[in-house]
Amino acid sequence: MSDSHPSFFTRLILALRALGRILGDAGFAAEVSRLERGERVGPATPAVAESRPSLREAPPDSALQLLALLQREGRFVDFLEENVSAYSDAEIGGAARVVHEGCQKVLREYLSIEPARTEAEGARLTLAAGFDAAAVRLTGNVVGQPPFTGTLTHRGWRVTEIRLPKLAEGHDVRVLAPAEVEL
Repeated sequence: MSDSHPSFFTRLILALRALGRILGDAGFAAEVSRLERGERVGPATPAVAESRPSLREAPPDSALQLLALLQREGRFVDFLEENVSAYSDAEIGGAARVVHEGCQKVLREYLSIEPARTEAEGARLTLAAGFDAAAVRLTGNVVGQPPFTGTLTHRGWRVTEIRLPKLAEGHDVRVLAPAEVEL
C-alpha cells in the first residue's frame, strides 16, 4: 500500500501514537487542531518551534573530570562496574558506605548544590504559565495548560558553583583511573 492510502492497522497505530503525543505535547495538539480546521500547518509554525529546542553538544571534559574525582575518592566506577549479585546485602551495604563517604566528599569539595525548589516535600504548589520546565518535571496525569497544581514529591537539585581543579595541558580526561601495576 502507498503512503497516500495506509492500511487500517497502519492508521490505527498512527492514531494511537498521535493520541499519546496530543496528550503530552501542547504544541503538537495545537497543530492537529489547526489541521482539523483546514488551516495550513507546517514545521515553521511557532507552536512546533517552541516545543523543539535546538540541541548542542555537551563538552565531555568536565563530566569526565568529575567522574574521575568520584572514582578517586569513592571508587564510584569500581562499585558500579562490580557484579554485586554474588554479595550479601550486608556486604553491599558496607561497600556502599565507603562509596557514599568518598563521593559525598567530592560533591562538597568541588560543587555547591542546593534544592531546585525551596518548599518542603509534600507541599502543595501551583506552577504558573512560564514555569522553569528545566527545574521542574511534571509527573502523573499531565494534561492541559498551566497553571498546574500538584504535590512536590522531590525538591530536585541545582548546582550553584563549580570548583573543579585545573587540568594540566595534555591531560587525558578519558582515563578515569590509571591501571595499577604493583612491582
